Order: sequence, then C-alpha cells, then structure tokens
Amino acid sequence: MNYLNTYVILLFFVPILAIALLLLNGVLAVKKPDLEKVSAYECGFISIFGQTRAKFQIHFFLVALLFLIFDLEIVLLMPAAVTLYQIGSYGFSIFLIFLVVLTIGFALEMGSGAIKFTSNLNTSDNTV
Repeated sequence: MNYLNTYVILLFFVPILAIALLLLNGVLAVKKPDLEKVSAYECGFISIFGQTRAKFQIHFFLVALLFLIFDLEIVLLMPAAVTLYQIGSYGFSIFLIFLVVLTIGFALEMGSGAIKFTSNLNTSDNTV
C-alpha cells in the first residue's frame, strides 16, 4: 500500500507544485526588458538589417555531428562495461564487435580529415 502514496504524490502533488511555482515566478519576477533582450538576436551580436544568415565553416557542423554520434556510442558502452561479468562470452563478443566498429568509424573520420584542426582557413570551399 506504500507504493500508492508514491503514485499519488507523483501524479497530483508534483504537477500542482510545478504550476504553482510557474505562477509565482510570473507574478514576482522583475520585468525589465531592455533593447538587447527584445531584439531578434539575444546573444549580443548587432543584427544587420536584411542580413539574417552568415557564412560559417562546415567544419563546426561536422565536429558537432561527430560529437553527437560518438557521445551516443559512449552512452551505450557504459551498460556493457558495468555488466561485463554477467553477459557471458556471447555478450563480450558482441561488445568487442561494437568496439571494433566504433574504432573503424573513428579511424575513417580521422582519415577523411573531418576532425582535423587547421589554422589556415580556406573560405572558398568549406563554407555554407
């Protein structure tokens, strides 16, 4: 019967508390909009009229994409590393195959130059 109390708190008390805190924030928060906060670019850059897009290097996009892929694969490595003694030889072999595929992918990315950091910038062919 103890689990019923937990569900009551989870389903009723938490949403009521969240709504109450949001309403309290809306009522008591200081509202001082200045020019930077109400402008289209809140990051501090001055926006130029008519120019909403700027060229950027595709290298930053590739690094972000590769970080996302390898970060998700690292998240998948943690459960396998924790349960390595319990998964047996079949699980260990699958784990090794996964590591080999991960290493091959990383080597291919290094070989293609996608994660090569250079100081000379050639803006003619690597901008979008």
